[in-house]
Amino acid sequence: MSPDVDSPQALPRSRARWAWLAGGWVALALGTAGVFLPVLPTTPFVLVAAWCFSKGSKQMHRRLLQHPRFGPMVRDWERDGVIRTRAKLLSTGMIVPLVGYMVLFTDAPTWTKALTVLLSLFGLGFIWTRPSRPRG
Repeated sequence: MSPDVDSPQALPRSRARWAWLAGGWVALALGTAGVFLPVLPTTPFVLVAAWCFSKGSKQMHRRLLQHPRFGPMVRDWERDGVIRTRAKLLSTGMIVPLVGYMVLFTDAPTWTKALTVLLSLFGLGFIWTRPSRPRG
């Protein structure tokens, strides 16, 4: 029989638990800010928050899964590895113009521009290779 999700056996020791909680709250704050700020992506931060909470607080993880705005994306990701088309389009619609502006209109060093383009392409490749709809 597996331990109760809130039992001491199911959670790491207190220092590690606090670190997971802190990471979850920071990621959730950044994800929430991303709802209002076009520079911050919401989805990755909320997914990181869910992962941290799953390690540090089953109760917070459950609350995030039940949240009306964030819950569906977390459930889709945890159950099927899905990133919905709307989230993909929003991510692409923010990343491409921001990176394009940086590359074309700033005096950043060439290596910085190249690294930014490479990392952005990697991120977009990851996003667009995930399924857009749950199986079944």
